[in-house]
Amino acid sequence: MIPLYERVALARDIDEHSLRKGDVATVVDRVPHPQQGEPGIVLEICNALGESIKTVVVRESEIERLQADEVFAIRPLASVG
Repeated sequence: MIPLYERVALARDIDEHSLRKGDVATVVDRVPHPQQGEPGIVLEICNALGESIKTVVVRESEIERLQADEVFAIRPLASVG
């Protein structure tokens, strides 16, 4: 289980939010599944300046821990909001 406030990477594209696999987010909350399924994870998405731009909910399997051999990359976000 990834702890709250840890930075994680998306494990898949989330087209409806213009997010891509590998984008970095912060875990800010957990949402239990109402029927004992996979829990949801609330993520805060920030821009390159560290400003919060959106909050999304994904399944726990859609995030992964950051690794020491990875580096950040910058890309434009097509739409913010």
